[in-house]
Amino acid sequence: MSERDSAPSPPPLPHRLADPVPVVLGGTALWFLGFFVVLIVDRSNSTLLWTTLCGGLLGIIGYGVFYWQRRAARRGSRGAQQGLDDV
Repeated sequence: MSERDSAPSPPPLPHRLADPVPVVLGGTALWFLGFFVVLIVDRSNSTLLWTTLCGGLLGIIGYGVFYWQRRAARRGSRGAQQGLDDV
């Protein structure tokens, strides 16, 4: 037996550290907060304005895809990602 075979496996992450929802929603909220700050402070900087708006919208779309995959995994769909039902 080699050392690699006898090494214990690490314990699973606690639920609060394995759940990506707070990070995704927090990041999306920060993009929208940045959008409103740019809107108030420097409305003439259209590149920054559109970048922050698109960041927030992509965060919403990304959360929608994540939510859709999680529901499909809980439902037992064949095309769903595996391992999302316990998170």
